[in-house]
Amino acid sequence: MRVHICAVGRLRAGAECTLIDDYTTRFDRTGRALSLGPLSVHEVEDKKKGGMAAEATLLERAIPNGALICTLDERGKQMSSPDFANLLARWRDEGRGDAAFVIGGADGIDPSLRAKADASISLGKMVWPHMLARAMLTEQLYRAASILAGSPYHRV
Repeated sequence: MRVHICAVGRLRAGAECTLIDDYTTRFDRTGRALSLGPLSVHEVEDKKKGGMAAEATLLERAIPNGALICTLDERGKQMSSPDFANLLARWRDEGRGDAAFVIGGADGIDPSLRAKADASISLGKMVWPHMLARAMLTEQLYRAASILAGSPYHRV
């Protein structure tokens, strides 16, 4: 199952970029044997400042056709890392070809796009800047793959 992060905003060089690249590489290496990956990032930018609705349109264009849509949203379901790993495995085992994780801009994800989502997860009750949310998601994707691979990376 190919994994996509569809996010508002362009990631510039810096600590977040380095971290995301590292976890993406780790996920791709670990996930390959598990039929997970590759992980690709699709960035969109609303240069006309049209708000959440305009961002939603751009995000929808970035999501591959037929992909399972999972939004990252403070209202989403909170889960443990093993539960997240099991969720990825279930989607893969159901034959989903693509899973798209959607990260909105500063104002979140437009309700019209949230309504189209197959799932919604939360990184906790706190709100995180979208660049940190990307880093946290890529780490959790790598962690999920390592859990499924039986790696000692995840410790309880």
